Amino acid sequence: MARLLRRPEIGALLAAVVVALFFFTQNSLFLKLDGISNWTDVASTIGIPAVAVALLMIGGEFDLSAGVMTGSAGLMLGILATEVGMNIWLAILLTLIAATTVGFINGYMVMKTKLPSFIVTLATFFILQGVNLGVTKAITNQVSVSGLDTAAGYDSANKLFGGHFWSPHDFQVTVLWWIAITAVGTWILARTRVGNWIFGVGGDANAARNVGVPVARVKIGLFMATSFVCALTGIMIALRLASTQAGQGVGQEFQFIIAAVVGGCLLTGGYGSAVGASLGATIIGMAFIGIQFSGWNTDWRFLFLGVILLAAVLVNNYIRKRAEGARR
Repeated sequence: MARLLRRPEIGALLAAVVVALFFFTQNSLFLKLDGISNWTDVASTIGIPAVAVALLMIGGEFDLSAGVMTGSAGLMLGILATEVGMNIWLAILLTLIAATTVGFINGYMVMKTKLPSFIVTLATFFILQGVNLGVTKAITNQVSVSGLDTAAGYDSANKLFGGHFWSPHDFQVTVLWWIAITAVGTWILARTRVGNWIFGVGGDANAARNVGVPVARVKIGLFMATSFVCALTGIMIALRLASTQAGQGVGQEFQFIIAAVVGGCLLTGGYGSAVGASLGATIIGMAFIGIQFSGWNTDWRFLFLGVILLAAVLVNNYIRKRAEGARR
């Protein structure tokens, strides 16, 4: 039992159950299939990037450009497909390559300059935000890109990345991607040497380096993976809506970080899990949709989110300390 309670995601699991039951008492539709399809839609688009952000946080770093990267990817995809006339699949490939390159630059700058990743990725955040707005207006004379559904290859790409399944409940296909990416992240952390390296560099980078862990390569790889996954999320959203806006994703990086922290990740690194980050995203999704189902003013959702964050962190710390006491 003590070993179970030391798991980083246990607090988030308890919180998710409490939140689900609470909103079920407000509206019974909340835990029926139609209701679940609603809040899993929100949770999946937060949970997919949150898993990558969690791995990066376990490795001891942050990426404040994660949210705006989802918008950058959608805009690049839209411009390549509608303004350049490129096949949607080639546009997706080039977008993912570009996003991964940005992740490499972030990681390389952090490792070479020794600047905190907070500063480096904050600069990237503003650069991408400026590029999103400036380039989009210069090319389209507006702050959005539409008409993706007219591009060659859209139907097949949308079926894989932006469609839905299980009629008539219409779960979004992003839910399947969310489950798959969570499973891959969990496998990497629990079953691979790279997972051990991630925990090692996040816990004590110098000690990890002294035992032969390639610290720079691990951290740069984590930044690249984070940008890749965030871009993939942006592509999914753009394909689903057949359009995107220059402000897409701005501010969502905090939701990704909140999901990771609620799921048990420590801000100091070296501790956390992919499952925990997904549970944190589940709580956020349930909160956003549950407030609507309850008929409350949606302006209160961020207050609810802040309370959840603080409560989950306190519960996680309490459970972990009690578990460690039981072990001794």
